[in-house]
Amino acid sequence: MASVEAVLRSVGLDRHPDADRIATAYRSDRVLRVDGRAPQVWSHYSGFWRAADGWLRTHGNYPHHARALRRALDVPAEVSTDDLRAVFAAASVREFVERITGTGGLAVAVHPEDRAEDAMLRGRPLVEITRIGARGSECATTRPDPDAPLRGIRVLDLTRVIAGPVCTRTLALLGADVLRLDPPGLPEPEWQHFDTGHGKRSALLDARSPQMSALLTEADVVVLGYRPAALERLDLSPVTLAERHPGLVIAQLSAWGLEHPDRAGFDSLVQAESGIAMIESPDGERPGVLPAQALDHSAGYLLAAAICEVLARRAREGGTWHLSTSLRRVAAELLGMPRRDRPLPEREIDLSLHSQEFTVDGHTIATAAPALPGFSFAAPRAWGADRPRWR
Repeated sequence: MASVEAVLRSVGLDRHPDADRIATAYRSDRVLRVDGRAPQVWSHYSGFWRAADGWLRTHGNYPHHARALRRALDVPAEVSTDDLRAVFAAASVREFVERITGTGGLAVAVHPEDRAEDAMLRGRPLVEITRIGARGSECATTRPDPDAPLRGIRVLDLTRVIAGPVCTRTLALLGADVLRLDPPGLPEPEWQHFDTGHGKRSALLDARSPQMSALLTEADVVVLGYRPAALERLDLSPVTLAERHPGLVIAQLSAWGLEHPDRAGFDSLVQAESGIAMIESPDGERPGVLPAQALDHSAGYLLAAAICEVLARRAREGGTWHLSTSLRRVAAELLGMPRRDRPLPEREIDLSLHSQEFTVDGHTIATAAPALPGFSFAAPRAWGADRPRWR
C-alpha cells in the first residue's frame, strides 16, 4: 500500500486542518440527530455522586451495568436520582466502589491528578507497536488510490462504545472492508451505533463459533476492544491470534492498559480517576468533564493512524504485528499538555458545514462529517443487519 506520508498528502492532511471540522467530529454525539431529535445519551445511573468522604463516578448506560449497580446499592429499578443521591451520601467512596465493582458494575473514585504516574505513562509510546511473528509475508497489498487508500484491506471489528468504533469507522472511510461483530443478546444502544457505524457492515456472531476463526483467517486486521482477560477466555488474545493467524495486524484498545487485564472502563471513568474531572471542576469542589469524549476519540484516531503505518510496514517486511493503546495512556498525554487558566469562550460552529445526513432502517440520521478533508462517510447499516461474512 502507499506510504503513510503519501496517504496523508492524498487526503489533504499536509494542509492546515479545519479546527471547526475536528471539533465537531470530536463531539459527534452532540451533533447526532435521529429523526430530528437528539437522543438520550446518558442513563441516570451514570454520573458523579457525593459520598460521605468524597466523590465517585458511575457508568450505567448499558442495561447489565445498571442492573449490577442496583444490586450493589439494593435499590429498585424505578429509583429516582434524588434517592440515589441519598444512598451515596450514607457511606464512603471506597465502600461504594468496592460494592459496585464487586457485582460487575462500573464505578471509580474521583482523584486529583498524579503527576508521577502520568510522567511514567508518558515514558511509553502513545501506541505501542510490536512485531510478534515473523511469518505471514504473503499479505494483501493495495494499489495506491487517493480515494480509497485502504481498498482491499479486510478489518474485523470486535469493539464497542466509542474508541474502537471511531478507529474502525476511520478505516472504513479510507476504503477498508470493515465487518463489525457483536455477541448475540448484548445490543448496542441505537444512537451509539448511528454515531460510529459509518461505512461498516454489522453482524451478530458468538466469538466461540467456528465461523469466527474462518473470518480471522481471511482478515488483514482485527481491532479488539474487550477487556484483555475476556479476550483470553474467548481464545482471542493477541498471542493466540498471532499463533493461529500469521500475518494478522492485531490492534488492541483498553481503558486502563494491558497491565490491568480484568478492569473495565469508559472515557468518563478514566477522566474521573486520572484527575481530569477535578481539573475541569466548575467551582473547585464539584468534578467536571471535558467538552468532548476526547480520550475515546483520540485513542480511536491514533490507533487508526498506527494501523495504516503497520499495514505499510507489513507490505514491505511481512510479519504479524501487535498494536495497543489505552484511554489512560491518552489521558496522561493530555495531562502533560499546556493548560490555560480559564477556558476559552465557546464559539458557535455552523454545523451545516460539518455534518451529513443518511436514511438508515427508516430513520433520518444527521451525524458529524469526517475530520479528514475530501472524504465523506458512507451510511451506517442497521445494527446486526448483515451476515457474518466478507464481501
